[in-house]
Amino acid sequence: MKKKRLFSLYTPGGALSMGLRRTSAVTDGIDRPAQAGRTSPWQAAGQTAPGQTSPEPMSREPENVIDPLAPRVPDRLLILPTSPKDDAAREEAKDEESAAGEKKEELPHPLTAPQGNIRCITIIGQIEGHYLLTDNQKTTKYEHVLPALVAVEEDPAADGLLILLNTVGGDVEAGLAIAELIASMRKPTVSLVLGGGHSIGVPLAVSARRSFIVPSATMTVHPVRINGTVIGAPQTYFWLEQVQKRIVDFVAAHSHISAERFSSLMMVPDKIATDIGTILDGRQAVEEGLIDRVGGLSDAVSALKAMIAGEEKGTGG
Repeated sequence: MKKKRLFSLYTPGGALSMGLRRTSAVTDGIDRPAQAGRTSPWQAAGQTAPGQTSPEPMSREPENVIDPLAPRVPDRLLILPTSPKDDAAREEAKDEESAAGEKKEELPHPLTAPQGNIRCITIIGQIEGHYLLTDNQKTTKYEHVLPALVAVEEDPAADGLLILLNTVGGDVEAGLAIAELIASMRKPTVSLVLGGGHSIGVPLAVSARRSFIVPSATMTVHPVRINGTVIGAPQTYFWLEQVQKRIVDFVAAHSHISAERFSSLMMVPDKIATDIGTILDGRQAVEEGLIDRVGGLSDAVSALKAMIAGEEKGTGG
């Protein structure tokens, strides 16, 4: 009779025989159904039938077989035995890390160094008021600047404020709102005109306690104008005159130029090709009394630090 090959698949619970029939014993070369309590003569003698190899017991579970259903512990969670030297080395490393952290905390932060914590805001592009401008224009939104100014005023870590200006002007009421807020701050303020401080940028430049302008910057002084529908009535021109007076009075109150001189600069007819008014460069702005000094960043920062030091000594700015 032809012998059948027996294949065994090891599983976590034991071995399964794969073949035509499940067997539990191997007889004299012939597979027989497994029967309880029945053994072959060869098994009784403890021998193997001719042509057969001794199979492993069916109940024996092979070595190095991992039960897929059993929970496994990741290698990184295994607790390895350590020596007292290793424990001492780890404790020493922890002590060094904590000491390094304490040293870092003792170092003064650049913003809280003894020379003073200076905050900076920029007013650039066109000052946006109650109407949104197009996306292709750089703007300064007054609803962003006003809360920033309040935060600097109320921040105990802030010692002074530096305002950097490069603006073409914009909404009159928004510009005056920012200028009035800067002028009413208790903390020292310094403005620096870079590039240009035109139109409503003039009140913004003079609103700080000290003002600086670089030599290449310019400031345009011109009358108030409006866009959109204009009603040709005396009340319209009266309203424009009142708006312009507010600007003139603010500039005269926060600079060294008189209201009459500033108004006359607004009405010069032969300085601007398509408008009336006056264009002043950095030195001319200082000569007219609009700006305090010609200078750059180092001059503005030095003046602000001196004002902060005076505030700390109680002498004021």
